[in-house]
Amino acid sequence: MWKIILLSTVQCLFLSGGQVFLKFAMNRMDTFRFSLLFFRNLLTNWYLLASGLCMAIATLLWLYILKHFDFSVAYPMISISYIFGTLAAIYIFHETVPPLRWVGIFLIMAGVTLIAK
Repeated sequence: MWKIILLSTVQCLFLSGGQVFLKFAMNRMDTFRFSLLFFRNLLTNWYLLASGLCMAIATLLWLYILKHFDFSVAYPMISISYIFGTLAAIYIFHETVPPLRWVGIFLIMAGVTLIAK
């Protein structure tokens, strides 16, 4: 069981990292419009490239997980990414997380623990 926990944690780190880079990429972009300049800026946005790379690695890990573990165990494990996303919101984007949201995160962690057993 430790193998799926480790693989899922690494996969969720890449998945969350991809979302963080995507947020950085979108923060650097101007207002969306169908123009050559907008799409050129989008394609030369290094944060977008980093996001895609993280998402690709997360997808490859996910394919491995799906191949080797029961879906009923593997799928709930990706909810670990919600925890990493919330931590990124706090430490990278300096957002405030209210206490009720922490209760939700605790429930997610408890659920993952129950499924892993």
